[in-house]
Amino acid sequence: MAKVEMLPERVVAGAYRTDSMEGQVSPGEWALRQELAALYRLAAMHGWDDLIFTHFSARVPGADDHFLINPYGWMFEEITASSLVKVDVQGNKVDDNPAPVNPAGFAIHSAIHMALPDAHCIMHLHTDDGTGVSAQDDGLLPITQQAMIVVNDLAYYEYGGPGQHADEGKEMAAAIGGKHFAILRNHGTLTVGRTCADAFMRMYFLERACSMQIRAQAGGKVRSVNQGIVGLMGNTRATFDGPLGQLAWPGLLRKLDRIDPSYRR
Repeated sequence: MAKVEMLPERVVAGAYRTDSMEGQVSPGEWALRQELAALYRLAAMHGWDDLIFTHFSARVPGADDHFLINPYGWMFEEITASSLVKVDVQGNKVDDNPAPVNPAGFAIHSAIHMALPDAHCIMHLHTDDGTGVSAQDDGLLPITQQAMIVVNDLAYYEYGGPGQHADEGKEMAAAIGGKHFAILRNHGTLTVGRTCADAFMRMYFLERACSMQIRAQAGGKVRSVNQGIVGLMGNTRATFDGPLGQLAWPGLLRKLDRIDPSYRR
């Protein structure tokens, strides 16, 4: 998360969209809005949210330079398809949504979206376990099956402080390169995907691996998997680019629909 910008009191008090965007945007954008809203709700359901902080963003279909992001100040369990804000590469709003956005927070996402061809959806978290592993010298250890699925497609980015400098997004994109999982040192976790489902499934495995590592370390000396086996895992990109999401995502949406389908509005 980049620096937090102070917002006028009248904005913080709660400008938000109450009308539905369905029928006002293309069918492709409406479908994406529902999926990105579901992503925020799923993060809240898994306990991954950090009050109003961190961001998920997604590229609008048919518009390479337009993206959807959360209305700044909303809790993740409040976000709906219509409340998402459409912004350009600079983080400027391009629709009439009255809700504020955090341009400093989107600046990093923008650079990653534009630099990495697979980064149509980006998730960034500050969970206890993910951030805990990010603060360990050895990073994510190959001590669980979940970790082995991640480690060969995992990048690291060194901590640059709580603020933001002009090239931070470009530097982060360069550090991620062709990888799809990232640990931001002393900061948190990040995943990218061609779809919201792909980004979610990657984050699920990364966060699970981090939680299992923290628990294993609490019990004493940990046992690493044989490096030969880790090498045999190869790059799991093909597994996450579609198949896992296609299997799990519909079930996740059904679960959200049972709990609270308001994300679809």
